[in-house]
Amino acid sequence: MRNINIQKIIYHVRHKYVTLNNLVILAAFLIAAGWIWGSLGVMQRNYNLQKEIDYKKQQLQLTQLQRDNLSLQQSYYKTPEYQQLAVRDALGLVLPGERALILPPNSARAIAQDAVKATTPAISVSTSNLEQWVNFLFGGYSKSISGQ
Repeated sequence: MRNINIQKIIYHVRHKYVTLNNLVILAAFLIAAGWIWGSLGVMQRNYNLQKEIDYKKQQLQLTQLQRDNLSLQQSYYKTPEYQQLAVRDALGLVLPGERALILPPNSARAIAQDAVKATTPAISVSTSNLEQWVNFLFGGYSKSISGQ
């Protein structure tokens, strides 16, 4: 009896669900899914390559700016003004009419005060995000900006 029920179920499934139409639709679905998966892989690869290209362009621009900066420094070092300043600084010379002001080294107390100032964080008044937006939108900072 159980064998007959299983055969009926198999017959029913084979003739109702395993048809040529359903097999064609399944094959089309598998082809479409494979195409989409491949497209997503190519898009991810292109995205990573574009990020790499953008990074290389930024590095190139940075290198060009550094090169330009160095060429400007080189041309500045060749000017007579710089040469005069370098000689005056190295040899301690002054131009006629100039006076040199030589200060004594800082005392221990001054050095300690500088160290305390450097380690003390600046006090900032924190406002909530909502208050910042209200001040921005309705001009709450306009009095402090205009100097009133």
